[in-house]
Amino acid sequence: MLPLEASDLALGRNGRILFDNLAFELAPGDGLLLTGPNGSGKSSLLRLLAGFIRPHAGEIRLDGRPVDPSSSDFRSQLHFIGHANAIKGRLTVRENLEFMTRLAGGGTGHATDPFAIADLFERQGRFLSAGQRRRLALSRLLSAPRPLWLLDEPGVGLDRASIDRLQRAIRDHRAAGGIVIAASHGDVALEQHLVLELGR
Repeated sequence: MLPLEASDLALGRNGRILFDNLAFELAPGDGLLLTGPNGSGKSSLLRLLAGFIRPHAGEIRLDGRPVDPSSSDFRSQLHFIGHANAIKGRLTVRENLEFMTRLAGGGTGHATDPFAIADLFERQGRFLSAGQRRRLALSRLLSAPRPLWLLDEPGVGLDRASIDRLQRAIRDHRAAGGIVIAASHGDVALEQHLVLELGR
């Protein structure tokens, strides 16, 4: 992953400024923790970086060059895990994972089971608990590797063992040069992280 920078980002919603003059610079291996109260713009910033919404002002750069987050080239380098797990209820866990993996360009193989979902493979998505659905959504992080992870409260609904697995995956991803930007209210801890507090 090349250095990722943002400068002078501004975003508003419903006539209210969520943030402006927002800037950060992340090197390979960095972790950025987004903090702040509900409604401060954490989820919106992640969605902006994922290319789902456009900033009112500012610029995002990769290796010093401006990029459009909505471009296929940029989005092919990231995983976005939001509040919605994006699971199809009528497909089995295996079919959901294969679909998500192919969509992300990662093939169809499942050499590892980082979030312990193998025993659920034949169960339909509509019969999964909230924690099981979250584990399935998180599995695509490793089934189709990409250097930038954008995680919105990724530990919500997970038990302690699953949170430990997630934190191990984040640690390994960063050790390999990946970048993680996560919004959290304490559900997941990042080691040696930078902090961006919104809503001050």
